[in-house]
Amino acid sequence: MRTLCAVVLVFEAIVIGLMIPIAINLEGMDPALAGGVWGGIAIAALVLSGLQKYTWAHYAGWALQAAFLFSSFLVAGTPLVPIVFVSLWVTGVILGRKVDVQKAAHAAYAEATEGSESSAPGETAGATGGARSA
Repeated sequence: MRTLCAVVLVFEAIVIGLMIPIAINLEGMDPALAGGVWGGIAIAALVLSGLQKYTWAHYAGWALQAAFLFSSFLVAGTPLVPIVFVSLWVTGVILGRKVDVQKAAHAAYAEATEGSESSAPGETAGATGGARSA
């Protein structure tokens, strides 16, 4: 799950960074304000993508999704972009959890079959140094 979420955050950081010239050119927003708002969110997305192994960073990713969604209302016509990324984030969480469950089941199965293969029936180590008993 965390890998999918990290990938979404990296691509989201690129798109968030592209919101800066859109806000400046379309809305006439001050470049310092646009850079501060979306530049800060983009940097936070990059940092959080690298920290997704921590639970708190995953929850911070949810907060970043909300921040991107609410900040998009400052520029007309752009709220669709964060809606797409929030959808990708939710899909990544759902599919990632399914993959995590399947990985855990596979690891448990592999561990169970590995343990049964090491003690094959009919083979015992006898007192004479490992001779086979019939």
